[in-house]
Amino acid sequence: MSSDRFLTLLTDFGLQDNYVGVMKGVIACINPHLNIIDITQEIPPQNLDAANFCLMTAYPYFPSGTVHVAVIDPGVGTQRRAIAIELATGFLVGPDNGIFTGVLDHEKITAAVELTNAEYWLKPEASTTFHGRDIFAPVGAHLATGAPLLKLGIEIDPATLIHIDLPAFTETDAGITGYIQYIDRFGTLVTNIPGASVRDRQWSLTADGKDIPGCKTYGDTRLGSLLALEGSHGLIEIAVNGGSAQAELRTGYRSPVHVVIKQKI
Repeated sequence: MSSDRFLTLLTDFGLQDNYVGVMKGVIACINPHLNIIDITQEIPPQNLDAANFCLMTAYPYFPSGTVHVAVIDPGVGTQRRAIAIELATGFLVGPDNGIFTGVLDHEKITAAVELTNAEYWLKPEASTTFHGRDIFAPVGAHLATGAPLLKLGIEIDPATLIHIDLPAFTETDAGITGYIQYIDRFGTLVTNIPGASVRDRQWSLTADGKDIPGCKTYGDTRLGSLLALEGSHGLIEIAVNGGSAQAELRTGYRSPVHVVIKQKI
């Protein structure tokens, strides 16, 4: 058995315990030739906002047909659905809890199923605490090996899929208001405000009552200073040159921020 298809994993399991290794073992038992890539296993526990952001911003960088298995699952063992989704450009496997919101906002859905066919599970009776091992890993492996999506369970209406209710950024004469949607390991605070909205302008950002200068690079400020700039995601983010904006500011996920546009350069 061979495969040139990629399978990614994104979880909040961390690497201290054996959960991720067990999932990879299950996948290898189904197809040892799959190319498995970790997007990250270090999502903050049960943080769907962070998981949604990381998957949404990683998805475009993988080959067409990649199977993405994402498991941040505070509702494991409850009535929440286990799902698989076929897109024009790939597949998503995981809990129906909004984790795929960002990807689904940008990609066309071909079909979606609830994972009710236990023939594609690890065992007929799944654990009530580890669907990553018993359902999502094996289903992902079967999909990446060529199993048709509609054989995995009951087809469902894509309109019924759960979406995270995320606030949008708003523009007024006074500027642009948005929120913090992700915090990386450097303590950088990533907003939902597009960087394109401040290009070729003088601007600043207000967060936690502080006025933070808008810059182009980290080198535009002194070491230890707060700054705001357009990051690699194309979004405005708040950072400290050589430090942590998260530690500097009393702010976190979904905290509001406001951009003031001063003038064109």
